[in-house]
Amino acid sequence: MPQFIALPAFQDNYIWLLLDETTLQVAAVDPGDAQPVITWLSRHPEYQLSTILLTHHHQDHTGGVLTLKGATGCKVWGPANDNIKGIDRRLEDGFRVCLFEQEIEVLTVPGHTLDHIAYFCNHLQDPWLLSGDTLFAGGCGRLFEGTAEQMHASLQRLANLPDNTTIYCTHEYTQANLRFARAVEPNNPDIKVRLEVVEDLRRDGRITLPTTLALEKRTNPFLRCEDQHVRAAAAAHSGAMPTTGVQTFSAIRSWKDTF
Repeated sequence: MPQFIALPAFQDNYIWLLLDETTLQVAAVDPGDAQPVITWLSRHPEYQLSTILLTHHHQDHTGGVLTLKGATGCKVWGPANDNIKGIDRRLEDGFRVCLFEQEIEVLTVPGHTLDHIAYFCNHLQDPWLLSGDTLFAGGCGRLFEGTAEQMHASLQRLANLPDNTTIYCTHEYTQANLRFARAVEPNNPDIKVRLEVVEDLRRDGRITLPTTLALEKRTNPFLRCEDQHVRAAAAAHSGAMPTTGVQTFSAIRSWKDTF
């Protein structure tokens, strides 16, 4: 298992580093800014950046790629999108790649963008997921390019992973997401407790990630679109009772956009 380290970037991004302590190689996930990675590497000269993993094309996830590649000679893996400069290995749904002797499955999860992919390692004891901007702690990404149907299907696909999957997403949105989740399900005790914990963490300037799929299923409204309380909240906000999970998702995603 690699060691995971979160490097803050911009206002609320995280660049995850995956460290292999056997080979002293590092993989960087979605380095929108090269500087935090370069600074970390300069402070840990025993490590070498070998790989960059990209989830989608947005600049706050790709902006540091060419600088890091030029400085280290690392290889870049990412979605099959010709508009992303510097990719050496273009990945499609179902591809299985090896990173630090771990097999990782590539999952296409369109919605936030059309090219979005996630990386899933089905480790026997400790499965993990790099979810990019698709699944957040307590929330999900905005629909910039995809449809509600696509995003709902992508989230359902991730929800079918093992419950003990550790999720590494790329933004510190947890507090705002859980405040919205509380508005959707004000009587959900799991949301209440989780929000209290997260507010304490943020008050101290501490990270709220990673999360787990089991926790998301209890507290993330976007994974709870079949729940009667979430459906009722969607109906109360939109003025029409949704009849499908997609309709519930669409209603609460629109609600969250203006929350």
